[in-house]
Amino acid sequence: MKNIPRIFVDQEIESGVQVPIARDVSHYLSRVMRTNECLAFNSGIEYFAHLTDDGRFLSIGEKTSHVDPSNNITLMFAPIKRTDDLINMATQMGVAKFQPVITDRTNANHINWERMKKIAIEASEQSNRNSVPQILSPIKFSEINLSDIVFADERAAYGHNTYDIPSGVKNILVGPEGGFSDSEFVALDNAGAHGISLGKTILRAEVASVIALAKVIK
Repeated sequence: MKNIPRIFVDQEIESGVQVPIARDVSHYLSRVMRTNECLAFNSGIEYFAHLTDDGRFLSIGEKTSHVDPSNNITLMFAPIKRTDDLINMATQMGVAKFQPVITDRTNANHINWERMKKIAIEASEQSNRNSVPQILSPIKFSEINLSDIVFADERAAYGHNTYDIPSGVKNILVGPEGGFSDSEFVALDNAGAHGISLGKTILRAEVASVIALAKVIK
């Protein structure tokens, strides 16, 4: 089934129903991929499907045996210039939710979040997920429960002690391009947040997100 296109359907689906699809999806299947067969997915379940003769609907068939490889991790991140790359790569890593966080040094305040959702859908289709991560509304750093997270601690590159990665991590925080401010580090340390090392070099925020996820995901 590796060569069959995968299509995210943004509504509840089940075997035996027909669901309307956008023209660009119909064009992609019939003109680009030159097929009327695909795999349709949503809510962690994947189905065999095919394009109807008029090209307006997907006819949903039986469930496949494919198990959703997604996880239950929420990636908290400061919006950056390359937020599209971050969303793309972290979606491929299987995150369940994205939580944008406005920090002291956040300097990308005009993100097109609708475009980010489309990027998450495309990355989910490509990466064999049966679900698409949720992108939550931005919140302030002060609104986070800091005692319940691990965070990418760039101070480790300068010899600062970090924690071993605890089991059962569900929330990962990655800072902005300029790093966390001194007051934010104080808040993280005072709350007992688990700072983890990503190595001896300073990474771009989008790369740091992927490395942090790779260290946490078992």
